Order: sequence, then structure tokens, then C-alpha cells
Amino acid sequence: MERHNWDQQNYGTGFHDGAYQRKTSKRAVTDYGSSMVHWMRNRQPRYKGAPKVELERPSPSYIAQMMPPTAKPHNPADAIPAKHLHSSLNKARHAVNVVRWTPEGRRLLTGSYSGEFTLWNGTAFNFETIMQAHDVAIRSATYSHNEDWLLSACNDGVIKYWQPNFNNVKAIQAHTDPIRGISFSPNDAKFVTASDDATLKIFDFSGGVEESTLTGHQWDAKTVDWHPTKGLLVSGSKDHQVKLWDPRTGRCLTTLHGHKNTLTKTLFEPSRGQLLATCGRDQVARVFDLRMMRDICLLRGHEKEVSTLTWHPFHTCLLSTGGNDGSIFHYLLNEPNTPANTTTSIPPYDSADPKNAPAQTIYPAHRVQHAHDMPVWSLDWHPLGHILASGSNDRVTRFWTRARPGETDCFNDRWHIGGEAAEMLGTWDKRNGKRSMREEEEMEIEDEADGLVDQTMPSRNQTTLPGLPGLTLPSANASNDSSSPQIRNGLPAPNNLPPPPIIPPPGGIPGMDPAKFAELLASGKLPPPPPPGMHGQGFPPPPPLPPNFDFSKFPPGLFPPPIPIPPPPSQEASPGGLPGLNDNPGGGAGSIRRRGPLPSQQESLKMEQQKGKYRPVR
Repeated sequence: MERHNWDQQNYGTGFHDGAYQRKTSKRAVTDYGSSMVHWMRNRQPRYKGAPKVELERPSPSYIAQMMPPTAKPHNPADAIPAKHLHSSLNKARHAVNVVRWTPEGRRLLTGSYSGEFTLWNGTAFNFETIMQAHDVAIRSATYSHNEDWLLSACNDGVIKYWQPNFNNVKAIQAHTDPIRGISFSPNDAKFVTASDDATLKIFDFSGGVEESTLTGHQWDAKTVDWHPTKGLLVSGSKDHQVKLWDPRTGRCLTTLHGHKNTLTKTLFEPSRGQLLATCGRDQVARVFDLRMMRDICLLRGHEKEVSTLTWHPFHTCLLSTGGNDGSIFHYLLNEPNTPANTTTSIPPYDSADPKNAPAQTIYPAHRVQHAHDMPVWSLDWHPLGHILASGSNDRVTRFWTRARPGETDCFNDRWHIGGEAAEMLGTWDKRNGKRSMREEEEMEIEDEADGLVDQTMPSRNQTTLPGLPGLTLPSANASNDSSSPQIRNGLPAPNNLPPPPIIPPPGGIPGMDPAKFAELLASGKLPPPPPPGMHGQGFPPPPPLPPNFDFSKFPPGLFPPPIPIPPPPSQEASPGGLPGLNDNPGGGAGSIRRRGPLPSQQESLKMEQQKGKYRPVR
């Protein structure tokens, strides 16, 4: 929604310094800093009313006056993400089952069908790093409310604990069937899981111990959510039922019968917690009021199954849904948006009999009919509420935001009306569009190839001595026969070479009594060597030192210091975690492909201060 800049990548045209560089390409960058600063300068307490700023108008000159969604609590329509920002995809493509923004909003975490975690930059949307988190498909992931932990679940029924630096500290076998949903309690002391074994399980987070099992569904449990402030659980199942549970006693409080097919998502409204949204394969989504314990809104418009939904983090009446046909719809619960020649229904609150009145039918306020080519599996809002991320079975992660003031072409692009219609209107060139898509894919592949370093585990059978190529270390199980290389006098012997012959010590220095030589050798006072040519012979080579020779009895400098031999490398595996974020060297995260360290804000600030910037106090 904020000011969109274009980052010129270093992909020039032609030859430069003898190296060929590709055509210059642009990468969209969404900078929310100016909008947040503009709001922080002009905000005031809500009891004083709206801030005294000029209202936005449909003109590009008002881009600098854009405000973040949290500054407009009564204008949810301004936060509808109608503009496509970027499409991100891995070099090895797999279906994206989970998308989650990190708590600080700097990166987007995606979980794929191959069990990999991928981190994408939250501003430029480019690839940052990838790691193998699970052995099978990742089905669910959630962050704790205190932002200190991440839980992920997979098809094997395994739950893994992750720190913010993505060190894997624990893994537990929670279910034997795939886990479809996972959610934290309000105080992060417990979490609940939903599995295809038709049960819900509540675990103690600190110990990873199962506390209770909730049974009552007659078929697979597909989704679960914990109320943001209360001791209340909601689950949806393949038996078409929505159940509310008491986590303390494990008792089913009530069952909501509204859907006619499998439930795909149940989610409490995060701000006030008074509403509950559900969706299923019956092509509709419903909104329940927990105070009335009934459905008050019926969301229509999808032509296929509704696969997922998400609430806006600030606007309680903005709800986004994803369909099996790849579409993304946005609903405003206070605006029915009834089509022409259709009778407008009234909300149950305004009827004479609210308890028995039919639910109000709501139609989409905005439709992105061609958002993806295949079913949308996951949606998640940025913590600031200005970007919506979507993950799909078409193996692409896409970012969406609100249109800038004065922009109208985004409503007639290929994402809204399709490629053929957009080509007829001139808003999309099929040939150039495909070429630009290929360039973006190549940029992502090059970014991943250039930034990643294969961090596979080192071989436990180290065969060479570091710094000495061609010399091998003896194995731990090597025999003592002459066929295996041995280490003599601290140095490894080359393979297939006989040991050097041992020279017998001479009787002493020529011209000297052997008894006197032995006495001088014992006292530590040796005469200087005779000059060359003495007695027609040169100075003979020194005899080898006897074992347990004491160097302390001789003056310093008489014998050269021994050559130090570097110790063999450690055979332990490298610690896990992402580069630049690993603060716990004891954790492990499996086989990780990683790039260079991530930037540090403190180091960047010191570098800028050395240049004379950011020194005066504002």
C-alpha cells in the first residue's frame, strides 16, 4: 500500500570488463517507512478524533500522504490489497502449503510440500535463505504470542520447536497421522493440534507432554484455533461440523451446523474475539457471533471450494478468502455489495427477531479472480496490515497491497480479468509479459544460486590432514601392520613408502675421548663444533636424540623449536540455524543451504555514524 520504489538490479546489457551482463531488470520494493513516519508525526489520541491531515485523493501527488491501515480504523476499504506486487518462487519448485510473516514483519516464511522453510525479504520480496525443516510436507506453522517460538507440523505427525534464529531445539511425535492445524494458547503455556485421526490434542509447551485428547469428531479434524483471549477452542472437521471446546475439561460446549461439506478453516477474529469465521468445500464462508452462538453473515461469490481465509490484523470487518480455482476475494462485513437484480438482505441485529432471522448475505467488495493458477492454500497479513501474502499449489508465493492514489491499471491487469482480456485492453503484453516472468524467474534462480552455499554435513571419515594436501590421517580402526599408514614422530607417513633407516649413533666427536664426551653430555657443556675440513672430514651429522630427552639442561637457542602439528579437525556436525541468526551453537537444524550473514542493524548504524550521519539527537 505504501510508496513503491524500483530497485535497479545489476544486470546490465552487453559486455563490461570482459564479462557479459544481462538486460537491466526492475524489482519492486515496498517501503512503508515514509507512511509510518507520516502517521507518527500527525497521530493523536482517538478521543480527539482523526488527525488533522489532508485526505487522500485519486492523484499521484498524494502518494506521499498515504497512511498505514492502523491510522484509519474506520476505513477498511482503503486496506483492500488489489495490486499485485511480486511473485516469488524457488529454484526447485514445490507447492506452498503455509505462509507466515515473522513477528517483526521483516521476512515471510513459507513451508512447502518438500518440507523446506524458505525466507523471503519483506520489502524487496527477494530470496534470502532456505533450509530443510521436515522430511515430509509441512502442513501447519504458527508463532507464539510472545514472538519467541515457532511451531511447525508435518504429514508424519511430528511437531518441531524453532527459535527465532531457526534453531530446532525439540521435536515430538504428536500424532501418527498428518497434523492439519496448530495454535497457541493466549499465554503460550499450551498449544492444541488437529489431526486426520479425528482428535484434538492439548500439549504443555515447556515439556512437550500431551495433557488431554479431545474426541467427538466423526471424521478427520482439518482445522483448529485457540481464542486470542479466552479458554475456548474451535475445530472444523470432515464431518461438516464446527465444534467449540473447553480446553480445561476437554468437553464439547456446542456444535454449529451450518456447512454442508468438509471444513477447511476456522479462525477467531484476532482483535476483539467476538466473531468466528469458517469456510468449507460447500463454496461458502460463514461468520458466527459468539455472543449469539449463530451465524450472522453468509459470504458468497466463490464458484469453487473455499480453501482458506484470514482476518485483517486491525480491521475487524475485513475478511479475505482463497478458493480452489486460485481466486482471492475480499469481503467487508458492513457492506453487503449486493449485485444488481438481487434482493438485499438485512443483518440479524436489525431484524425484529435476531435469534431466528436468516443470516445476511455478503458479496465480495473486491475480486482477484486470477490470483493463482491452482488452489490457494494459505493467506497471511503483514503485521502492519499493508501487504497480504498468498501461497498456492501452483508453487508460487505472491504479495498483494493496496493501489496507490491515482492508479487504475491494476484493476484491469491479468490477475483481475485474465491474460487474454488484459492483452485485448493493452494492460498486459503476452510476449513481453512472459519474457519478464522468465527474467524474474532467472533473477530468483541467480539470487538463490549466488547467495547460497551448500552446507551439507562434513564427512565423518576425514581422510586428509588440513593444510597438507596428499597426506592422509590414519583411521580409527586402522591396524598396526605395515600396509596401513602410521604416524611417526608426530608426522603422518606417506602411503606405500618404507620408513627411513635408523642411523646408528657414532662413538663421539673425532679427536675427543668418548668418556669425556659422555661427561660433557651429562653436564650439558658441549664444546663448539670444529671448523669444516678438520682432519679432512666435515662435521659429522648429529646423532638422533634419545627418548625422554630433557631440553631444560641445555642453554636456550641450542636446539631449534619443534614444528607444531595442527590438530585434526572436529568431526562434529556444524550447528543448525540460519546464517547470521544463530546465537545458540548447540542447536541443530539438519542439512541447511545458507547464504552469507544477514545484516545487523547495529553494525549498519555504526557504519553510517562513521560517515557523519545520524549523530545529532532529534
